Amino acid sequence: MADRFRSAFPFDRAEPGNVADFRDCTNMPARQPGARRKYRTIWISDIHLGTRGCNARMLIDFLDHTDSETMYLVGDIIDGWRLRKKFYWPSEHNDVVRRILKRARRGTRIIFIPGNHDEMFRQFTGLNFGGVEIRRVAFHDTADGRRLMVLHGDEFDAVMLAHRWLAFVGDALYHLMMGLNQWVNRARRGLGLPYWSLSRMAKHKVKNAVEFIGRYEEVVARAAAERGIDGVVCGHIHTAEFRRFGDIEYWNDGDWVEGCNALVEHFDGRMEILHWPEEIAQRERAQAASDRQVVAQSRKEAA
Repeated sequence: MADRFRSAFPFDRAEPGNVADFRDCTNMPARQPGARRKYRTIWISDIHLGTRGCNARMLIDFLDHTDSETMYLVGDIIDGWRLRKKFYWPSEHNDVVRRILKRARRGTRIIFIPGNHDEMFRQFTGLNFGGVEIRRVAFHDTADGRRLMVLHGDEFDAVMLAHRWLAFVGDALYHLMMGLNQWVNRARRGLGLPYWSLSRMAKHKVKNAVEFIGRYEEVVARAAAERGIDGVVCGHIHTAEFRRFGDIEYWNDGDWVEGCNALVEHFDGRMEILHWPEEIAQRERAQAASDRQVVAQSRKEAA
């Protein structure tokens, strides 16, 4: 079993220097659990660890400010497609994995549903690694009695099903755009501007992409209706969304490459999509206002 696990995860193909970096990386210090926002359930997906487009630092900030009884990892957590081509694993990516495993040790129930980019883990469905349960699909009962099917969603992607080669071509083009997105946001940070996703903007501007997303959402909701449940939670298309198709709820928890979103369930069963760049910007504005008040008070006292 251990040999199968190692063969599924391509660290053995890494360059020697990169392997040393992976083993010896330092941790970003975590906040104490008591200082975090509490939720009943958290869903995150499409982190794409192992790629330059992954917003690991923003995800670490999210993990350090939130906690939950249950966490679903809804696929494409690790990007096996890219790691097979070239090993890339900075210390922040290791920090993400360690934080998730630490939650499992603290008693959080962690359920991992592999996606198409980390499909190598699907062979371990039904097993438990370090407190992380691996499932092909899961069913979640909310606090107010709704039953939701949780799956990655590539099962309903016509491109993935009929033209797998085209999906790999699209993945390569997508990562080229994400490289450009890094340069754009580096310039924006230098100008004091918040995070902005070039690829998400392009996706919403292109008519065919919008039509594809609409069809995808409808197909996934129809699958939930056929199973006689109340709704579905998925990822895959990197578009955080809530829609209702008749009596069926469709939730997409977004991604940590473009939008940096998470889906959460409050303890009364209420669901909410969190847009973490906005959360950070709001926190920074509040801190800046507090700092200005301190300076003003100091000047007043000095006068």
